Amino acid sequence: MSMGSDSSNSQKRRPDRAALVIAAALIAIAAVIFMDSTRLAGVSGYSPVGPATVPYAIAFCLVGLAIWTVVEALRGEFPKRDKQETSAVIWVIAGLAGQMLLLKTAGFSIATGILFAFTARAFGKRELWYSIPVGIAISFVVWVIFAQFLQLSLPAGPLERLFF
Repeated sequence: MSMGSDSSNSQKRRPDRAALVIAAALIAIAAVIFMDSTRLAGVSGYSPVGPATVPYAIAFCLVGLAIWTVVEALRGEFPKRDKQETSAVIWVIAGLAGQMLLLKTAGFSIATGILFAFTARAFGKRELWYSIPVGIAISFVVWVIFAQFLQLSLPAGPLERLFF
């Protein structure tokens, strides 16, 4: 009986490759932050706390998270991950791409309304004919608040110019 439990433990304790990749990515990001922060280190004036302090702290935290991730990956104790919903990710990416492409020509409300509708589609709301106008209306209200009341610069398109 002990043989069976040993073989199940050896299968359970296999290193988690995805977690090791995540740890490597965390180390790479930390390295970039460290390298970028070295040029800021010389800027500090009379105080030991300067513009490089927070980036260094973030980089050290990322290294700590990477080490923790490696330890957990080698233990093989990460919970089983759910199946990735690639179609939902594609809908969100398409919405972001659409917003970036339409922002200058169609304006904030229409471009962000498209992003809203595509993201709602990714989360299961299938009726784009309904989500797009709702998204445009909500985005127009946001544009009015930020552009008109707070005087922030957001791209205006035909819809915004129609009213203001």
